[in-house]
Amino acid sequence: MMKTNSGWFFEDYTIGQVMEHAVPRTVGQGERALYHALYPARHALYSSDLFAQSCGLPSSPLDDLIAFHVVFGKTVPDISLNAVANLGYAEARWLRPVYPGDTLRSLSTVIGLKQNSSGKTGVVWVRSEGFNQRGETVMSFVRWVMVRKNNLAMPAPQTVVPELRSVVPAAELMVPSNLNFDSYRHDLSGSLYIYDDYKVGEFIDHVDGVTVSEAEHMMATRLWQNTAKVHFDATARPDGRRLIYGGHVISMARALSSNGLGNAQMIAAINAGAHANPCFAGDTIRAWSEVLYLAETANPTVGALRLRLVATKGTGTELRDAEGKYHSDVLLDLDYWAFIPR
Repeated sequence: MMKTNSGWFFEDYTIGQVMEHAVPRTVGQGERALYHALYPARHALYSSDLFAQSCGLPSSPLDDLIAFHVVFGKTVPDISLNAVANLGYAEARWLRPVYPGDTLRSLSTVIGLKQNSSGKTGVVWVRSEGFNQRGETVMSFVRWVMVRKNNLAMPAPQTVVPELRSVVPAAELMVPSNLNFDSYRHDLSGSLYIYDDYKVGEFIDHVDGVTVSEAEHMMATRLWQNTAKVHFDATARPDGRRLIYGGHVISMARALSSNGLGNAQMIAAINAGAHANPCFAGDTIRAWSEVLYLAETANPTVGALRLRLVATKGTGTELRDAEGKYHSDVLLDLDYWAFIPR
């Protein structure tokens, strides 16, 4: 009897299927320390208890993307162990901060299926949710992933492509109830620029670059317990190269964005995200942002910036060619909301 898990294949999924993912995880200061060692993260709210307390929080929460990676990692054995690539994100919402000592678990529901024309792969859409030890939802997101078929003779399922909102409305952004930026310390945050200093259409070059290494990528991906074969097994791809986990690129770009957006302290939502091209060890990630929209929140001390964050392995700001395809040096195109002092 086989006791090992070879993962789910495209033909194993059905619309409405609910998966409670295994191995809940208690997160703590170790995850914070490793995150800040792996990425040049410098947002003050996630670095200092005293700074967070001056902003009304009980202590410094864990970086928003730590919560994302942990919740995401729980889903991998059931969703993307046999993935070719993770394709995109939508309708991601951070609903409450995650603090050291919280225990996170994940649940996913299949909301879309579409077999590709080759008959060898298909796209699976899931809505994943992360819960803490009190059963409170800390975040939710939709992602879609290209998954291999195992039985190529299996008939294609009925195509269901979910309708997803292009933007999470500003009114649905969840500002932590006790967050207050009235006593915000710019000298400690490292940036003078707040809500009113940004203008729609403004481009921000984040200046710095980081060259990705195999060792750091594999450490990070193991940290999040992401077991997708393409990240570790060089024989899992025809080109014999290990694919850098897309979340690694997101975290690197977000960390780089602190140079220019140092007061955009909290990620509130991801409206849309695409891994435009694969990233491999040796690529140098650079980032730039475009300000898309400014919105007030119900909290008079907190504003919301809608930002486009682009990670590239080049130096330009052109996203697409004349045919509308992403340029080959574009790695990530992420549309997200962030909270910033007003």
